[in-house]
Order: sequence, then structure tokens, then C-alpha cells
Amino acid sequence: MTTVGFIGSGNIGGTVARLAVAAGYDVVLSNSRGPETLTELVSELGDKARAASAPEAATAGDIVVVSVPFKAHPDLPIAELAGKVVLDTNNYYPQRDGTFAQLDNDEITSAELEQQKLAGAKLVKVFNNIYFKHLGSLARPAGAADRSALTIAGDDDAAKQAATEFLAAIGYDTVDVGPLAASWRVQPGTPAYSAQYGTFEDPMGTPAPVDKVRAVVAEAKR
Repeated sequence: MTTVGFIGSGNIGGTVARLAVAAGYDVVLSNSRGPETLTELVSELGDKARAASAPEAATAGDIVVVSVPFKAHPDLPIAELAGKVVLDTNNYYPQRDGTFAQLDNDEITSAELEQQKLAGAKLVKVFNNIYFKHLGSLARPAGAADRSALTIAGDDDAAKQAATEFLAAIGYDTVDVGPLAASWRVQPGTPAYSAQYGTFEDPMGTPAPVDKVRAVVAEAKR
């Protein structure tokens, strides 16, 4: 079974880890504070989970979920992520991350900037436009009438296929929005940024099938 590494195990990372374990994956968790701070989550997830350092999680993962503040992406373990499929959940929030002129001027997307830093990795943008509680509650088995879809973007077809297979296993269909250059369509401030899955006040969320997600992605304008 594929092992999924996690660099960042907070709201989104922790939720994806729970879904992955439920689907039968082994997970290796890490965060910026050290493995000893992940004891509670590892205990919750059981014997398919263990805690490690970020470089160790990157090395162990066949797929690696990166869920850290965007401003922290230069500190990611570049060598250990080389050749890996990296599922990037990050968003650029200037009020938190500081300003990046290239992003503010729409010269490049945050995912492209991160891919430049992780030149040897195969980055797929995913999980960045759904509230973590909805991510956990809306997962459904294949064929379910109320199965939701998540968006992906990436420049490597094989990596996007790996991401699609992973999403299918943890309970979601996929809408491919194109290359990393098109990932602005699901960034903060766009119609596809979270609203299709319901409001923050409703932790259970609203199912969003493929057609609904495609429609809101198509509404994005610059």
C-alpha cells in the first residue's frame, strides 16, 4: 500500500491523514514543532500512522501532502521531495505571508512559485479550496449519489493521475482545472474558493458534484 507523507499535520493535513488511514494508507506525519507534538494524532490514527521529522516524512512518502503556510515553502526539504508527487494545499494570504510582488501582479501563481522552489518534485495543487471540516464530512464511497469533487491543477500528467487515484480512494471525484498556471481559478477570492461546499457555519457541508464544481471554476475571472 502507498505511504503518504505529511509536511504539516494541522487542520487540512490532519483531515487528509484521517481520510487516508480510513482508506487503508500508511501515513507518516510531521510538523514544524517536532514529532513529539503529534502523539495525540498518531494515537487517534492507530498503527498505520507514525510521527517523524519533515525530511523523514518526505523520504517515506510515495505521495507527500504539503500543508504549511505559504511563507514557509522555502524551508521545505527540497532534496527529499525530489521525484515525489507533492500534493500542495497552500494558499497565498498576504496578511499572513507577507507580500510577493509576482503574485500580487498576477505574473505567476503561488503553485508555480512553489514548483520553482521544488524543482525536482511533481507538484499538484489540491485541497486548497475546501474548508477542512467539509473535507472530512463530505467524503463518500465511489458511486454514491452525493459524492463531491475536488479540483486539481498540475504540470505533470502522471502526478495528476496519482492525485486523482488518491482522491478517489479517500472519497472524492476530481475536476482537473489544467496546469499550475491555471490554479488561480481556485485561489482565494474566486467563486470556486470553498463556497460550493457550503458555509463555515455548517460543519457537515453541502455535496458538490463534478458538474457543480466545473461550473464555479468556469466563473473565475481576472
